[in-house]
Amino acid sequence: MVLQTRRAPSFATLDAIYNVIIQNKRRYVYNAGDPKTFDLNFKGPVAKRSCTDVLCCIIFILCIIGYIILGLLAWVHGDPRRVAYPTDSKGHFCGQKGTPNENKTILFYFNLFSCTSPSVVINLQCPTTQICVSKCPEKFLTYMEIQFTYRTNKNYWKYYSQFCKSTFVKPAKTLTQVLLDDDCPIAIFPSKPFLQRCFPDFSTKNGTLTVGNKTTFEDGSGKTRNAIELRAAANRVNKILDARTIGMKIFEDYATTWYWILLGLIIAMFLSWMFVILLRYIAGLLFWVFMVGVIGIIGYGIGHCYQEYCNLQGQPNSHLTVYDIGIQTDISMYFQLKQTWFTFMVILCLLEVFIILMLIFLRERIRISIALLKEGSKAIGYIPTTLVYPLLTFIFLSICISYWAVIAVYLATSGVPVYKVITPEGQCKHENTTCDPEIFNTTEIAKACPGAQCNFAFYGGKSLYHQYIPTFQIFNLFVFLWLINFVIALGQCALAGAFASYYWALKKPDDIPPYPLFTAFGRAIRYHTGSLAFGSLILASIQIFRIVLEYLDRHLKEAQNNISKFLQCCLKCCFWCLETVVKFLNRNAYIMIAIYGKNFCKSAREAFNLLMRNVLKVAVMDNVTDFVLILGKILVTGCVGVLAFLLFTQRLPTIIEGPTSLNYYWVPLLTVIIGSYLVAHGFFSVYAMCVDTIFICFCEDLERNDGSTEKPYFLAPTLHGTLNKMQLVSQKQKE
Repeated sequence: MVLQTRRAPSFATLDAIYNVIIQNKRRYVYNAGDPKTFDLNFKGPVAKRSCTDVLCCIIFILCIIGYIILGLLAWVHGDPRRVAYPTDSKGHFCGQKGTPNENKTILFYFNLFSCTSPSVVINLQCPTTQICVSKCPEKFLTYMEIQFTYRTNKNYWKYYSQFCKSTFVKPAKTLTQVLLDDDCPIAIFPSKPFLQRCFPDFSTKNGTLTVGNKTTFEDGSGKTRNAIELRAAANRVNKILDARTIGMKIFEDYATTWYWILLGLIIAMFLSWMFVILLRYIAGLLFWVFMVGVIGIIGYGIGHCYQEYCNLQGQPNSHLTVYDIGIQTDISMYFQLKQTWFTFMVILCLLEVFIILMLIFLRERIRISIALLKEGSKAIGYIPTTLVYPLLTFIFLSICISYWAVIAVYLATSGVPVYKVITPEGQCKHENTTCDPEIFNTTEIAKACPGAQCNFAFYGGKSLYHQYIPTFQIFNLFVFLWLINFVIALGQCALAGAFASYYWALKKPDDIPPYPLFTAFGRAIRYHTGSLAFGSLILASIQIFRIVLEYLDRHLKEAQNNISKFLQCCLKCCFWCLETVVKFLNRNAYIMIAIYGKNFCKSAREAFNLLMRNVLKVAVMDNVTDFVLILGKILVTGCVGVLAFLLFTQRLPTIIEGPTSLNYYWVPLLTVIIGSYLVAHGFFSVYAMCVDTIFICFCEDLERNDGSTEKPYFLAPTLHGTLNKMQLVSQKQKE
């Protein structure tokens, strides 16, 4: 029944219409497609729509076009080879095909002891000559030794000369002249290539640090050095070397267990699918399976932690604390401390008590959540394509992330080589000024600053494009966040439209329109791109502010006092809370957009008002249902995690034989656990969106209809009966 006004109505008619609308609350819905009509028989998402938030849509499209243009500019000016290949002091790539350095893939430092200079921190460059070589030195040699042995054995000079900037027939120059011209290193020592750079070959012999099995050696200038001094010179490099060993072991573990990891993820997908299907038929029983399973898994974890704690009793050094051993790259050392297992045990005990108390105090509300979960399972059963949609979201997100990363690399490598003056002592007035390496030795700077070098610093330029590269990087990050949030918003709006079509079908599944997910996706793209972009823009703005705060915190940490640290913590907390609230409001606004087709602000306001009018139902149903779904994710992750733990620790030898030569069993274990949680989250996120949409539609249904023959409820009779028993439907609505 549609009330239309073809001529100007009288004041009495308008007053009557107003009274009818007030008495029936939201039974009459304004149709945005026709300003002269009121929809008196609302039965699902509005079909007749118009474009919303057009201005924001235009801005969003212009930003995407600008983003594409930025990508083209970065592609023209950038060169990712500058990241893949190390660069010598002249700005040439090591190992680049078609160049003299094609077979010289490793970067060699003339004097690594210079890396202890204060200028390293300022310029992020070691103030010594760097050349490309085909292999790293394997022995100790000095230039002075080569001069003495050249007459009797020229092979030593042939070996030594490959680490010089140019080929010499013989070592005729004096040591002083070599230092001035910087043609050759004054000494070489055993090194190994890592990250295409020659680093000292450190090793430990009887608890003493050595280089090439030597503790002391000549540095070529008449001084005797030891391995500890060289390690201090390569202090930051040494940490990378320690990480290299762990990285190789982790890679070996992945190579051994990749098929077991893949099998674990497949099991997680199967369990998630099975739980979603079973929720339709045995939601009550499955809920208690969730409860018992989660409690049992946590109980097993408590028992295992207690067993490990008891096994460490009396073990040497097990009484030490995490503070005593400090930060270690070998994580397995923490598992040899009693404090670690005791901490895990306390955390699991608190979690166990929390879940049990939640079950006791929320037992009545859980009955409603079970009824709502059953209804959500029916919706997913009638629209099974919704379970495939997370794959589409994953593809869109992967494209956005890849495009952002590629542009960031190309922007970072844009420009021409820039050379700067670097001195070992950092006391030259020309320090850090630009220079030309071709004519540097003939300039006044070389005379005024003995020992100064003109080394490659970075890639840049003085053009307008190069001056705005930092701004382009910020723009790249901002648009990336905007696109990521838009993709998520698009998925939420499309799923909400599909599930709303299910709810507002009076006879299910006969009245469900064909291809509801495809239709809802098309409506969201065609009419509501601007609204989705508006909500995403708000969220992206908050996230960019949080990133700026984190950046300032990391770079100004040492210069902060207690008051500034306190204020910064308050700002972080406020922005985190603001982001959480905006995500909640956006999610419900997208549901209203999918149903009514209004703009973002109106949809957000109506969603907020609707939730406030039904705040009791929100407290009873929405949060408890989220708690149940979280338990489902924990159960899937826990089941796969326990199986992986038993397999990787050789606890199932009689049933199945797992990998036997793992360096760190926790590497594949954590991979399986995190991957299983992400898989379960992908399935249950669709379920959560379904429940949220049904909940919003349920609140609308109670306000529009009264259960009579003329205005029947659209919600399932079983769910309505449960709500009646819990007195969540007013007596007037029951009657």
